[in-house]
Amino acid sequence: MDSPIERFKAILTEWKKFISGDPINDTIISETILDLWIRSEKFGINPYLKKIPDVLEKNELQRLRKNNKELINISLPVLENLIDFVQGSKFICVLCDPSPYILEEVGDEDIMQSVKRGNFAPGAYVGEDSIGPNGIGTALRLDRPVQIFACEHYCISFHKWTCSGAPIHSPDGQIIGAINMTGPYLEANPHTLGMIVAAAHAIENLFHMQKAFLQSQLAEKLQKTAIESIIEAFIVLDDKDHIILINKNAERTLDLSPDKVLGKDIKRVFGKENKGFLNMINNNTPIIDAEVRIFHNNGWSDYTLTSNPILSPNKHSSGKVIVLNEIKRAKNLITKMTGAQANFQYGDIIGKNSNFLDTLNLARIASKSTSNVLLLGESGTGKDIFAQAIHNNSDRSDGPYVAINCAAIPRDLIPSELFGYAEGAFTGSRRGGSVGKFELADGGTLLLDEIGEMPLELQTSLLRVIEEKSVTRIGGKKPRSVDVRIIAATNKDLKNEVERGNFRNDLYYRLNVFSIKLLPLRERKDDIPYLTEYFVNNISKKMGKKIDKIDPGVYEILINYSWPGNIRELQNVIERAINIAPANELTVNLFPSEITHDSTMPEHNKDVSSLEDLERQMMFKMSQSNLSKTEMAARLKISRSTLYRKLEKYNIL
Repeated sequence: MDSPIERFKAILTEWKKFISGDPINDTIISETILDLWIRSEKFGINPYLKKIPDVLEKNELQRLRKNNKELINISLPVLENLIDFVQGSKFICVLCDPSPYILEEVGDEDIMQSVKRGNFAPGAYVGEDSIGPNGIGTALRLDRPVQIFACEHYCISFHKWTCSGAPIHSPDGQIIGAINMTGPYLEANPHTLGMIVAAAHAIENLFHMQKAFLQSQLAEKLQKTAIESIIEAFIVLDDKDHIILINKNAERTLDLSPDKVLGKDIKRVFGKENKGFLNMINNNTPIIDAEVRIFHNNGWSDYTLTSNPILSPNKHSSGKVIVLNEIKRAKNLITKMTGAQANFQYGDIIGKNSNFLDTLNLARIASKSTSNVLLLGESGTGKDIFAQAIHNNSDRSDGPYVAINCAAIPRDLIPSELFGYAEGAFTGSRRGGSVGKFELADGGTLLLDEIGEMPLELQTSLLRVIEEKSVTRIGGKKPRSVDVRIIAATNKDLKNEVERGNFRNDLYYRLNVFSIKLLPLRERKDDIPYLTEYFVNNISKKMGKKIDKIDPGVYEILINYSWPGNIRELQNVIERAINIAPANELTVNLFPSEITHDSTMPEHNKDVSSLEDLERQMMFKMSQSNLSKTEMAARLKISRSTLYRKLEKYNIL
């Protein structure tokens, strides 16, 4: 059977035998084709089928093409090139999805019109269960290239065609479609299958290339995103110290333009002013968090420098990565991490006493000023809270708030705490040195609490920092500019300390630009009820205890106490009472004896008018709470007649 015609006749004879149920010659029909015919018979396919029975509607085909857009875009050019190669040979090529439905068809126009009469066109279902063995359905099921010659097709309508098909695989090995070349059996030969296999491989390679390209794009985008997400200035050099990459933060902080610096030698970019920085990165030794000063924008800025060489596989240097972190930003981060921030606002400061409100108004004015502030007052009057509120309502509210208690630090450690120290400044000093409170507060506010306790010999250094607005670390040589607003606080009479020679006169006047004296609690006793309710509500919530009643006797003992510890003592006493309260009411017996039996209150604090004012406030508040007169009298522990007399006296009726 050398000629296609002889082969056609021989196979057709055996096909007729099979359709009739007669034995066939297995030397002519291969075992594979016989199995395919048997499968078709089991499917109940009509061997005399003239048209493909299952064809998609136009809108369904459009949807299918949309879902396979990538497969079509990559495969169609390959098929068009293949048809161009065999132009004039009466072949057509089709592309199918894995279902398999025909998606696209290209080739000889006459042949396409001919096969279209049998519905062999886009939208046709060409599975083996519908039309028997063919170059598409069979190739997909067997997952390998196949060629079905003429009468080897089960359905008679395909007997004059030879189909050569091959599956298409995605980069991960999944079948995503198939291609098929169909033409007259007289024109087909084994090379036709070879061409379709080569085309399928070409399509698969294009998918691999596209995947690699997309992965490359993704990697580039990830790399770019990662670099741009680095907060520090990021610079990459090649092996000749030419700048090959900078991130946005390097552009911003160092005023570098990619158009002007990429490809340029870093020495030319930074210039001779930055000789120290350039010398540090001039070798391949790793550098981690070394402090460096860089000149740009006509001024000096401080950074921490990290530099690491880029090593090739053979360990040769092929460049270096430079990371510059603004020390100012690092200080702000340290400040946040150490909790050095202002939490209180003016709304957190409770009181209605007229003199106290004058003090509060003075603090609000101070917030709008840039002058130094001196807070004077006894311990426990809330100087730190006032300082935080002043900061939070100032133009520096976004900057750091740093506090240092001059009385709580050993006198020999105060200088290093305030001004910091350089590496090797003294035995046991931290490697790389340490940042002082002035540097941490740069751009914000520094609270010098208990300033009256600062040793006289350190006051000179403090005065110099305030006047020069720069600080030099202990053991260091370079002054560092600092922009700090100072709020000083003390419970001492600083003017008296000046007269006694314990405090420098010039420092006192430097600090005492905006002086605010905080009232002791004994001078604003009309605020005690408000403060009591505020503390009871806040503390009980934090403890998870419900305290919704306060015995009127509690107000009386609290008002009659002298409060040497001021508001802080009041808060602590209330917290203790809430801790031990067995029920939801605060009663007199919950308070310590020194509160309930205080006899130390000075005579001027027992002013009758003040007590009457407090009594009036309490009775007015009770009248607003819808209590009956009987309940009011019981709570005040007075008779109803006395209650009515007092209500009339205070004009509450």
